[in-house]
Amino acid sequence: MKKWFRDKDSGFLDNKGGPDILVRKADLVDCQFLKVGVTVEFECHIEKQVLVARKVRLSNHKNPDGQNNRNRGPKPFHFGVMT
Repeated sequence: MKKWFRDKDSGFLDNKGGPDILVRKADLVDCQFLKVGVTVEFECHIEKQVLVARKVRLSNHKNPDGQNNRNRGPKPFHFGVMT
């Protein structure tokens, strides 16, 4: 997670050199907002020439600081995992 705007209920995921990916509160699963640095899994869609994340949920992959987002067993890698 690159940036979350609580007042706008949306934010942006870093796309590692590509265009940032928009994420809206309505597309979050099992959470109300995202903190900068968490790792998420999502489906990526194109909407009016903008990349949009759908079905966004916290991932069990490690954050850059080496901590897990959740205390659960390992999950398989899925396309669309971004930090």
